[in-house]
Amino acid sequence: MIATLQVLIIITVANAAPVVLSYVLGRRSGRPVDGGSRWRDGRRVFGPSKTVRGVIAAVIATTGVTALLGLPLLVGAAAGALAMAGDLASSFAKRRMGLMPSSRFIGLDQVPEAFLPLLVLIPLPMISTTSGVAAAALFVLLGPPASWMLYRAGIRREPH
Repeated sequence: MIATLQVLIIITVANAAPVVLSYVLGRRSGRPVDGGSRWRDGRRVFGPSKTVRGVIAAVIATTGVTALLGLPLLVGAAAGALAMAGDLASSFAKRRMGLMPSSRFIGLDQVPEAFLPLLVLIPLPMISTTSGVAAAALFVLLGPPASWMLYRAGIRREPH
């Protein structure tokens, strides 16, 4: 149970850090990861809401929270980076489907960013596969209602 909670905290922090930082800073220093580049289909690679600042915030915040949980710093940095890789992958897929930035796609919005960090978390001796998968599944289930609450609180710009 404790390992499940630890993984859920790590995944949540990784995914919440860019949102919270965007709320605090607004669009300042929000350089897009894709630099405005377009893919062969003429659409943006990721979109304007995926920023270098957000990726860095996720890695730093996740590294910090893993340190507080007594886990290796490198694992935290890797978990944050993998969560953001999952987030970027889902944005890339949504752009290819013609969906607008910040549009909702239940499952695709949560699964990659929840499960990719497990690649570095499950090998830890204190975190079993069951604990990791349970935490990721909880994140996927609780993500949409939590996002909606952040939207209602004025922290998120979109209710997804």
